[in-house]
Amino acid sequence: MPVATLVWLHLDDDLPALSQLAGLRKLHPDSLVIVLANQPDDGDALSLFSAGVSGYCNAHATVANLRQVANVVKAGGLWIGETLMKRLLASTQSALSRISGAALSLDEAASDSNDPMSTLTKREQEVARSVANGSSNKEVARELGITERTVKAHVGSVFKKLNVRDRLQLVLIVNGRRQA
Repeated sequence: MPVATLVWLHLDDDLPALSQLAGLRKLHPDSLVIVLANQPDDGDALSLFSAGVSGYCNAHATVANLRQVANVVKAGGLWIGETLMKRLLASTQSALSRISGAALSLDEAASDSNDPMSTLTKREQEVARSVANGSSNKEVARELGITERTVKAHVGSVFKKLNVRDRLQLVLIVNGRRQA
């Protein structure tokens, strides 16, 4: 299977983002596109993701952060900024809770031995619940009185045990529906 080309698009603030993407797509139709914005905007991000970009981040991000973005996209994931991710998690959680029978608590899920949540330790369940509610690692650390590094370790363990790639998949599992 051929490896897709990764292309970075640094947006020009004076031109519409979607037209810039369209121009890039003419030159690199099969590439994975990561958009760099000088002033990230959730509305632009949503439009660009709808148009098929694989990542959207601040153009002033650190080199280490940009490497992380590239690694996630190369692995088949999407890179979504923190504020947009929080909005998506909150919207997903809200939508799931409105569906009849969809609001299954983490404790109820963990009590079912066939449920993947039962494979998590109590602390991992606490971390998973906080992350699924849209908290950042720093916020989870503050909330639980542990270090951010420990939160990262728990999140990694949760992702591995539940076989998820990102926080959006985690929120779907944590707030998932009981099958009829």
